[in-house]
Amino acid sequence: MRKSKRKTQGQHFLNDRGTLQRIVEVIDPQPEDVIIEIGAGKGALTFCLVKKKAHIIAIEKDKSLIPYLKKQELANLTVLALDALKVKFKDFVQEKPGKIVGNLPYVISSPLLFKVLEERDFISSCVFLLQKEFAQRLCAGPGTKKYAPLSILFHNDFITRLHFLVPASSFSPPPRVESALVSLKKRNQPLFSIPHQEQFVRFLKSVFQSRRKKLSNNLKALEISSSRIRDAYLSCGIEEKFRPEQVSLSQFVSLYTFLYDAPQNP
Repeated sequence: MRKSKRKTQGQHFLNDRGTLQRIVEVIDPQPEDVIIEIGAGKGALTFCLVKKKAHIIAIEKDKSLIPYLKKQELANLTVLALDALKVKFKDFVQEKPGKIVGNLPYVISSPLLFKVLEERDFISSCVFLLQKEFAQRLCAGPGTKKYAPLSILFHNDFITRLHFLVPASSFSPPPRVESALVSLKKRNQPLFSIPHQEQFVRFLKSVFQSRRKKLSNNLKALEISSSRIRDAYLSCGIEEKFRPEQVSLSQFVSLYTFLYDAPQNP
């Protein structure tokens, strides 16, 4: 049987009023806010936010859902039939950074969050409903099995918090997994200044590819010599037995800077 377009896009519409109210409380919309909603669907969250008098920009890729969103002509609601991964958040904000919210399908969660990192200067906060496993990775700290490059990168620029879990029964159709609400509050300043951030992202992804191996083995796979690794560990306070998930953000920044910016001995 051929799957419907909505099924292939992974859309599960939140329809539990109590959960919607709790999400709105976390978003904390203010009249002066510009709130960009990703994947507005049939407007369950959209119209809750509109009532708070903020200006809502509802982005929905599925054109068949646009009539649901335009059924009322509201001065503080702008509906756009666009792909959220292709828009520029800076185009929607002027005087101050905006808020990004949404119930994110799993298929776009990772690219959308990397887009948030790229455009973080135009964002004050995000509130996303994500698959539970993904939300846990995003908010994980060092020393946990969920700790990953995404959690490291976001911790540097955002205060991350997992607020509560949402059961599958709160959606139509129900997904096969639980969801979780996550908030990301932009820090006034990043914890660390990271040179060549795109290269740092590639570095993190590489060393986490084999997370069961010791970090030193993953570094050797990057063609970094044993002596260089030993010197880096001494400089950064990393133990030889450490796996990637045992290394803190500050240690990763120091390690990356040592390996790629520090001069090597002749």
